[in-house]
Amino acid sequence: MISDRDKKIIKHLQEDLPLDSRPFKNIAEKVGMEERELLKRIEEMKEEGMLRRLGAVVHHYQAGFAYNAMGCWRVPQEMIDEAGKKMSCYREVSHVYQRPSHPPHWPYNLFTMIHGHSREDCEGIAESMAEETGISEYTLIYSLREFKKTSMKYF
Repeated sequence: MISDRDKKIIKHLQEDLPLDSRPFKNIAEKVGMEERELLKRIEEMKEEGMLRRLGAVVHHYQAGFAYNAMGCWRVPQEMIDEAGKKMSCYREVSHVYQRPSHPPHWPYNLFTMIHGHSREDCEGIAESMAEETGISEYTLIYSLREFKKTSMKYF
């Protein structure tokens, strides 16, 4: 059972953090806690498995990244972990996911979201990733339009 206080904490954590030098102090005041008490409770919630992580949503267009491409990679199963870890180290990559493939029409099983200032940037990053991992079978799918970009709202 989630306490009312924890629901309040989660409600504030699922929103954008205040643009403040001490955003957690700001949240703590709204919840009726001291900042250190809030930070301790957040850590406990992570240890209890109630929170998995705190993340950031980057609005890549506002940050100057006009292009993004979904890299769709065909990776041998025994190389998935190694390739995924290497690909996740690229600063231009915001997401790396493993998903089931559906051969023969869709053989791809590892996906990366690559952000760049141009189509050529995205292609160059993918080429570097292919060279580093030895995964040469891939395709890039470029975004045409963004319909929604939000985090889940639980409370």
